[in-house]
Amino acid sequence: MHFDLGLFRQLITGRMANIVRDKGGNVALTVAICMVPMLLAVGAGLDYTRAYNIQSRMQSDLDAALVAAIKEIDDYDEDAIVEKMKEWFDAQSEKQNATYDLTDIKVDKTGHTITASASGTVPTTVMTLADIKTVPVGVVSAIEGPATSYLEVYIVIDKSPSMLLAATSEDQLMLRADPNIRCEFACHSTEDSEKVRKNMTGSVLAPSYYAYIESLGVKLRTDVALDAVEEVLDMIDAADEDHARIKVGLYSLGDTITEALAPTYSTSTARKKLSDDASGLTSATSTSTTDFKTSLKALQKKVGTAGDGTSAASPLKLVLLLTDGVQSSRNWVINNVDWKKAKCLQTNSVGNCSRHTSNSGKNWGIVAPLNPDWCGYLKNDDATVAVLYTEYLAIPEDWGYNDTLDDTMAKSRWTSTWGGTLHSGVSSSTTRHDYIPIALQDCASSSDLFISAASEDEITAGLSTLFNQYLTSVRLTQ
Repeated sequence: MHFDLGLFRQLITGRMANIVRDKGGNVALTVAICMVPMLLAVGAGLDYTRAYNIQSRMQSDLDAALVAAIKEIDDYDEDAIVEKMKEWFDAQSEKQNATYDLTDIKVDKTGHTITASASGTVPTTVMTLADIKTVPVGVVSAIEGPATSYLEVYIVIDKSPSMLLAATSEDQLMLRADPNIRCEFACHSTEDSEKVRKNMTGSVLAPSYYAYIESLGVKLRTDVALDAVEEVLDMIDAADEDHARIKVGLYSLGDTITEALAPTYSTSTARKKLSDDASGLTSATSTSTTDFKTSLKALQKKVGTAGDGTSAASPLKLVLLLTDGVQSSRNWVINNVDWKKAKCLQTNSVGNCSRHTSNSGKNWGIVAPLNPDWCGYLKNDDATVAVLYTEYLAIPEDWGYNDTLDDTMAKSRWTSTWGGTLHSGVSSSTTRHDYIPIALQDCASSSDLFISAASEDEITAGLSTLFNQYLTSVRLTQ
């Protein structure tokens, strides 16, 4: 509906003239005297309501502009950010046919927070009768986030034997076909090492099982994991060019947590650790046990309580966990098995038993996904947990896999031994293998901080994607 101000004025002027000419009594004079302020009061209410609605939209515009600007805070100074925000405002104004004029934007990067104010004017309608042509409006907004804060990043790499899986399907097939290995994994057990050290004539093939795998040019998942860490270090270099705001620490996870590098501003030092076999991060070593309950509790002591990110003494804290998510031990699978009572339920392609009755192994039930409650050790201290799940690939030819992870959650001891609670809506007939990503997503601080990756490329990109997701998260503070 269109409001015709000219017609409105003519109507009011005519009515007022009639009232003045009316000699009928004091009532007409009283009405005439009161009419103008009454109309102005109603008009002011309409104009100010309109101005309030426009101010609310202006606040939303400013908040959105800040969210966009904070992601570029390290690349631009205050003046450049102002120009970026003005461009955004202009585009929004044109798109929405905005009726306010932007007159001022101020940006202050002090304390690694962007604070901005915007002001403008809204043209009036009825209030022009009182010679009030515009109503001033103004909004203020402030925003902060990891991209502008002091931050400590704790990169944790699972060192279980399953992380020694050949990274590509081609290499997995090659290793299984190799007569010296017959397995997709570069295991480190003494028994396996002795098999590969000598061929049929007794000649030494390699000084160790892993050395033989390496001589074949095969890349393992742990190698890919370290490539993923390199990607994150590159991002830290870009986000903190002066190396004065973001620290990074490196840790391996096995029967407990092992610190390869305490948090440091030096990404070059971190890169040296990634290539040093002595650090315990490379594929040259692995652990026979993956104990998340013990490891995450130990990591809690290393990480401590997160701060608000406003100073080096009070940094935000991010844990990047790269894992296949299985609470397991080699001994739980191969020891305490009553082979006399074990009934074979399934054979593999070469005729060997690949699945037994589930009660054959005393400890097969405790091989299970991690209990996500253990991640609470970190989250309860305000640390943020991001999880890259390096998908545990099914091994249908292997009895160890079939008798543990390919068995159901109902037949596991996930609740009785590890205290886990099955996720609402998930059937207990779900295999433990299929429950791993559910548990790991519950471990992460939020669903957008969980990624499942199977291929070499997905794993390499996954960790940096999680880091970027966290780095660009923001919160409005005003």
